Amino acid sequence: MTLLSIETSTQVCSAALSIDDKVIDHRINTEGSNHAALLPVYIEDLLQKAREKELKIDAVVLSEGPGSYTGLRIGTSTAKGLCYGMDIPLLVVPTLEIIAAAAFDLLPSKRPLALYPMIDARRMEVYTSRMVLNDTLEAAPVEARIITEESSLEEDMEVYYFGDGAAKCQKYLEQNRVHLLRDIIPDARYICKLINMKQISGQNIKKIDGKDLAYFEPFYLKEFVAAPSHIKGLN
Repeated sequence: MTLLSIETSTQVCSAALSIDDKVIDHRINTEGSNHAALLPVYIEDLLQKAREKELKIDAVVLSEGPGSYTGLRIGTSTAKGLCYGMDIPLLVVPTLEIIAAAAFDLLPSKRPLALYPMIDARRMEVYTSRMVLNDTLEAAPVEARIITEESSLEEDMEVYYFGDGAAKCQKYLEQNRVHLLRDIIPDARYICKLINMKQISGQNIKKIDGKDLAYFEPFYLKEFVAAPSHIKGLN
């Protein structure tokens, strides 16, 4: 399958073109807050690459969240437009599983492992999901977890936590057999790896097409709350 992948759930904006589990081309920016301007440019670059290689895009793959409300809206609207325009389906994958796929090369080969990918949800909250990595990656439901001095990750196996919400939790999670992996970010180039893993293990990949495409919304987890504007005259 030739896939066009989009990841805009955090401060990182990225897109990738892949065939099966091989990335053909990739664009990324980690500076944040410029997704609306960058993503269309990235998409056009990757579509041009596909035309040069005479590739037909089979599906758009979207990181569905949780994460930044604005980032998810930008990614979702872009993905929908592409699917409508090219008459192809939308595949959606959980953002936390993408982050887990990004960490795989740094994880030891000994299994099983307990994984806690974390996305910063502001203040002392993180979006996370407990995952067990053995022959496959099994994920529990996503939750918004408040990190305090009483926080712990009680497991009977080695534990690894990572993602842009992990560093602020470090002083509360310094326990035996609990390890922090730094500099792990959600990135579109890991989406094809995740898709390939799911296919090998027989897991379903959420597919949205036809009339359902118009009604698809990303997984916000928490409702959007508008803050007072800092722009003079808009308060």
